[in-house]
Parts: sequence; C-alpha cells; structure tokens
Amino acid sequence: MPIVSISLNDEILGELDRLQKSLGFSGRSEAIRAGIRAFVAEERQKADLEGQVRGILLVVHGGEFDHVVSGITHRFEDLVVTHLHSKIDASKCMELFIVDGDAPRITTMASDFRSNRNMDTVRLVAL
Repeated sequence: MPIVSISLNDEILGELDRLQKSLGFSGRSEAIRAGIRAFVAEERQKADLEGQVRGILLVVHGGEFDHVVSGITHRFEDLVVTHLHSKIDASKCMELFIVDGDAPRITTMASDFRSNRNMDTVRLVAL
C-alpha cells in the first residue's frame, strides 16, 4: 500500500484525534482513510448529477469574508431561488442557498465555494 504524507496544523490534528477517539477508529490513518472515502463518495455523487437539479447549498465562513461570498453568489444568481444569511456567532456566518438549475452550473457554484480557502464548510445536497 502506498504511503502519503500530509502536514496538519495543531488545531486540525487535535480535531482528528478527538474524532478518532469518539468514532472508535483504531488510529489516525484509519480515520483519515474514512474521511477520504466520504469525500470521494460525495464528489462522485455530485459528478453524477445531470439535467435540472434542485438543491440546498450550505456555506459557513468567517464574517470577514462576506465579500467573497457575495462575489461568488453574483456569478450564479440565475441559480439562486432563495438565499438566507445568518450570523452564527461573533465571527462566523452561515449562508443557505436554495438552488435550481443546470446540474453542471450548480456543481460549479459549489466547487467555487469549496475551492476558496476562506470557506470553512461547504455542503451541497441535491433534492
């Protein structure tokens, strides 16, 4: 089996250790493999979307990045049926988009948020 090395900051490593213990994984490698499998399965599901799609796109980010969210949102405004913005706490915001449109454009919108390192969480659920 090939070996892949990764670098993690202390915060992520602490979260990994916490999840490893709480979910019952025998070690970090097992927990990382499970995370990668989930990521791959989620991406495959999105890649299989075709035609007209309705969905929910959830984005969590630091409040200082509202302008980034706004820029991405404007590029895909033709897909957005509803957009809710909520302040989670003093430093975090949540965006909830109800989207309807062409599957490749919806997945591109989700990918644009996901690939931006200022976004904490990005989840697309096709309905």
